[in-house]
Amino acid sequence: MSFPVVEKFVSINGEGPRAGELAVFIRFRGCNLNCSYCDTRWANTEAAPAEMLTASELTEWVNSTGVTNVTLTGGEPLLQQNIGELTDMLISSGHFVEIETNGSVSIAELSQRKLRPAFTLDYKLPDSGMETHMLTDNYSHLRECDAVKFVSGSIGDLEKAAAVIKEYSLTGRCKVYLSPVFGRIEPAGMVEFMKSHGLNGVKLQLQLHKFIWSPDERGV
Repeated sequence: MSFPVVEKFVSINGEGPRAGELAVFIRFRGCNLNCSYCDTRWANTEAAPAEMLTASELTEWVNSTGVTNVTLTGGEPLLQQNIGELTDMLISSGHFVEIETNGSVSIAELSQRKLRPAFTLDYKLPDSGMETHMLTDNYSHLRECDAVKFVSGSIGDLEKAAAVIKEYSLTGRCKVYLSPVFGRIEPAGMVEFMKSHGLNGVKLQLQLHKFIWSPDERGV
């Protein structure tokens, strides 16, 4: 079984529980959503150039980097058939594996594996145009090592994020992050919202890679 990989590289995690740490990134082709602010739209269609690599080939390459953290991203990585074969192989090789998923695909099967990866789920807020696709059943499978991320572009988005966090008691299940749509909302305003709404246990998160490099830079 081969996977369509549009890019693979070593950088730092720009967001999530291991933000600032070195990580190996594997980005897969294809996504089932079309968010208004998507910054990887180039990778989401079948026309995107991709290298077809097996789980063994990817694991061998990851091992060669000497980096422990592995982030599987996209596109939407959970659309890849037999992704569990790859996560099993990577974890067996001593790697910590995080899957960045858009929140519309079930994590149920992978979350029950003996060699379980960690998940960072997006909740697509109204400004994304994709909120109706969210699969909130996923929240019953979350653990402390996992995270839910709310990428917010407006006060309306923040209000919906606060409501979802409360409805599903997310801060008691996993890590929870608020993140701004780059260039659309000021982080200082998000802090004021957090203060006024008493969002204890929620972290504001900025995408580090967009401050270190150009926001449009690939492979970082």
